[in-house]
Amino acid sequence: MGLVVHGRITAQISNSEYCGKRCLLNGRNRATTLRSNLEIGCTEAMVVSAQTEVHSKLKTQGAAAPLAAGTIRVSELLSALSYALDLTEGRPMGHSVRACIIGMRIAQEWRLPAEDLAELYYTLLLKDAGCSSNSSRLYHILNADDLRAKGDLKVVDWTKTGWQSLHYALTHVATSTPYPEKIWKLLTVAMTQQRDSCELVKIRCERGSMIARNLGFSDRVAAGIHSLDEHWNGGGYPNGLRGSEIPLFANIANLSQTIEVFYRARGRADAVDAIRRRSGRWFDPELVKTAISLCKDGRLWAALDKDDLNAEVMALEPEDRRLTANDKTIDTICEAFAEIIDAKTPFTYQHSNGVAEAATEIGERFGMSEPEMKKLRRAALLHDIGKLGVSNEILEKPGKLTGEEFDVVRKHPYHTYEILKRVPAFADFCADAAAHHERLDGKGYWQGLKGDELTLTARILAVADVFDALRAKRPYRDALPLEKVFFIMQKDAPHGLDWPCLDALMGAHQFSFAPPSTEPETATPQT
Repeated sequence: MGLVVHGRITAQISNSEYCGKRCLLNGRNRATTLRSNLEIGCTEAMVVSAQTEVHSKLKTQGAAAPLAAGTIRVSELLSALSYALDLTEGRPMGHSVRACIIGMRIAQEWRLPAEDLAELYYTLLLKDAGCSSNSSRLYHILNADDLRAKGDLKVVDWTKTGWQSLHYALTHVATSTPYPEKIWKLLTVAMTQQRDSCELVKIRCERGSMIARNLGFSDRVAAGIHSLDEHWNGGGYPNGLRGSEIPLFANIANLSQTIEVFYRARGRADAVDAIRRRSGRWFDPELVKTAISLCKDGRLWAALDKDDLNAEVMALEPEDRRLTANDKTIDTICEAFAEIIDAKTPFTYQHSNGVAEAATEIGERFGMSEPEMKKLRRAALLHDIGKLGVSNEILEKPGKLTGEEFDVVRKHPYHTYEILKRVPAFADFCADAAAHHERLDGKGYWQGLKGDELTLTARILAVADVFDALRAKRPYRDALPLEKVFFIMQKDAPHGLDWPCLDALMGAHQFSFAPPSTEPETATPQT
């Protein structure tokens, strides 16, 4: 992966050592140290000519300097990208970062060694790495909004029967179906609840731990992510682990995310009450005692309500264990998040990689430099990261979207921009990545940019995105053959799509159409 770590190789800690730590720490005075952180006009032929002439200028403007290896911290990348994981869990952006801060403060109070803190740190940031992979399955089980279902479940003790669980079911299952169908769906969900819950957690935890390993993190980090939903009393999933069988990192991560969710939704008092009531059932009682102690003196809550927590979370990574990233590391992280994005629905399987492949084909035909190509590929891989905040109820809808639903879809490029701009290394392409639904005639979204407001990178991404979308199967149509894809796209150039970019892509696939000479009709897909 290209990770560089300052210090010794991380030691392993067994669960027996974990038990010993709990006994030793039970009566110890604990202290914590916390470090702060064109316009296009005239005839079609004139438009094509103008687009061709402007390309040399756009290429010069879009050139990117190569990133210096070892100057970017991995934590800087992953803490920013974790905001996307929050979207797909139905949580306000910043949840993972706040949970990381909470978990690290608890671990510091336990006086875990630096090597343990370093691995716990990345367990916390990546705890939801597999969360998009079960979104489609959850939507089909509930026949309702998966984001709302996930977000609201966080404040429900689903292991206990009662009014709270019943109310959740009534308000989150088959919410848009006629009453008789809703009743039948409720009965079906009730009968298969345990099996379905285990399946959903298993999908998520296996994908999350796999992503952590693919990123080059240790088995301990992967195990912490895999066991996130195990409970102290053995009532969790996917393996029903009990007590000290559960990895310490998973115990801390589960406790920390619960504190954060209740804190943000209902305040400090309810957060403390929630973990106290679940102590011994969901959580290690000793960890709960430590957390409550930190809550009482205010140390756990410090700075958690700040809008920008970058400094706080960055400071919590142990100084002698900090990881830095080279170009290969950055590419690996982009590829991993492309997998997370495309796992949201089977209809976008490999879409991000497909867009990246088409974009690089166009870039190569234009003779773009290596730094430009690197920037273009990363922007393509991450262009749809904001779509993690769109419900599968919308993404997999077989019919036409309502106006309200399409408004939600139109916001996803905005979320892409908001997430990517948090990474300084992505500053030179975050706006281009978010412009993949813009059109040269200004009729695209989310900003309605037009003409020479769109860079060459943005034009390439728009063409590549439409190309891959048309080639893929969608809920409302089958995949289209290549010849039909290009036939549809050339009807939308040059006023909507950039003709030189489309011409370059067709050339890469050995297709050729004459430059358009009649007014095109818009034929590109909406999503």
